[in-house]
Amino acid sequence: MLKFTPILLAVAYAFVMYRFSVWRTTQELNRLSSELADPILKHMTDRLAAALDLPRIRVHIYEIDPVNGLAAPDGRIFITRGFYRKFQSGEVNADELASVIAHELGHVALGHSRRRMIDFSGQNALRTALAMVLGRFIPFIGPWIAGALTSLLAARLSRSDEYEADEYAAALLTKAGIGTEPQKSLFRKLEKLTQARAGAAPAWLMSHPKTEERIGAIEKLEAKWG
Repeated sequence: MLKFTPILLAVAYAFVMYRFSVWRTTQELNRLSSELADPILKHMTDRLAAALDLPRIRVHIYEIDPVNGLAAPDGRIFITRGFYRKFQSGEVNADELASVIAHELGHVALGHSRRRMIDFSGQNALRTALAMVLGRFIPFIGPWIAGALTSLLAARLSRSDEYEADEYAAALLTKAGIGTEPQKSLFRKLEKLTQARAGAAPAWLMSHPKTEERIGAIEKLEAKWG
């Protein structure tokens, strides 16, 4: 029994961290967000809602500067204030921002938002357990290997989710009569839009597929649907 104690502790830690992460994320979003009130974007979200046979789709503004969209574990959709400013300045158009909203709706519909919280907590537990085990056999280097392995797993899972959400968004945008061109044009802009400073890799690049691969996947869908 004692041999399994570290693993059991890691599992318990993962559960506690999951509950805490959900609570902390919800509190943060409640504190720093408000419902989006933009007539142009409401017209776009109404088109998405009609395609999904929903009365409306609520979108919230998350008051932070980085350019991003996100889906909360409770199903709410957010775009950041930084992203909305890009729309206001004309760097991103309404169709492109609608493609972001459709993508985040995909994360909600496919259960990614809640699963990511569980995955994040589980990966922390796995990292802890692996570090304990490997540390016995490979002192000093073991914990580093454990961290590298769990980081690779996290990136792989995240990229898989992004492809699935892209496919969902492509189908929804097509059904809504918006089409997939806004998706592809936004992908081409993302690296520039999210570049924080010269020479620094945008954070989204670490967990998202390459731009060319995302566009290629959508074009394959277009060919199949066509």
